[in-house]
Amino acid sequence: MHKKGFIFDLDGVIVDTAKYHFLAWKKLASSLDIDFTEEENEQLKGVSRVRSLEKILSWGNKTISEDKFKKLMSDKNEDYLSYIAKMDESEILPDVPKILDYLIVNSQPIALGSASKNARIILERVDLKKKFDAIVDGNDVSKAKPDPEVFLIAAKLLDIEPKNCIVFEDSVAGVTAANTANMISIGIGSEDVLGHADYIFKDFTEISEEFLQKLINN
Repeated sequence: MHKKGFIFDLDGVIVDTAKYHFLAWKKLASSLDIDFTEEENEQLKGVSRVRSLEKILSWGNKTISEDKFKKLMSDKNEDYLSYIAKMDESEILPDVPKILDYLIVNSQPIALGSASKNARIILERVDLKKKFDAIVDGNDVSKAKPDPEVFLIAAKLLDIEPKNCIVFEDSVAGVTAANTANMISIGIGSEDVLGHADYIFKDFTEISEEFLQKLINN
C-alpha cells in the first residue's frame, strides 16, 4: 500500500470563505473612505491580515496610527467571525467530501495547511474536522505562503516525506509554496492564474477516482 500525504488549503478549496473576507474588508475600507473592489480582494488571497491591511491603505493613499491599525485588524476579524459563525455543511465546495472519503477509504493521511487562524472553527462548523489527521493553520506558522513552512509542518505531522505529498491550492502563493516544498501541486481554479501548478482543475468535480489512484500509486 503506497502512502501519500494529501494536504488541503481551506479558503477557496474546501469552503469559499473569500466572500466573507471580502465583505469584512469592504466594510473596513468604507470606514476609511477607500473604494475596495472584488479585483483587489483577489490580490489579498492567501495574504496575511497585516499585509492585507497595508495593501488596502496603500491603495487608498492613507496612513493611520499603529493603535488604529491594530483596532481595524481586530474589528475586521470580529466581522469575519460573525459571518463564519453562521456557516454550515451547505458551504462545503462541490465534491470535497467525496474526495476526502475516497482518500480515507484508501488509508491515505490527510492534513489541512491553511493561513487562516480560524481554520479549526470553520472545519467544525462544516463538520469536516474529524476527517483530518493533522491541522496546521495560521496559529502554527510564523511565515506566510509563498514560504512552504505550513506544508512542511503538515508533512512532518503526517510523517510523510515532502516529495510524497500532494497539495490542493487555489492561490498563486499557495501553489508556489507547494512547489518550493518539492510537493506535487494541484491548482483548484483557473489556468490563467495557476499555470505554475503541476495539475489544474476548475474544481473537485473534475477530479476522478482514477486520477487520485494514480497519485497514490505514483
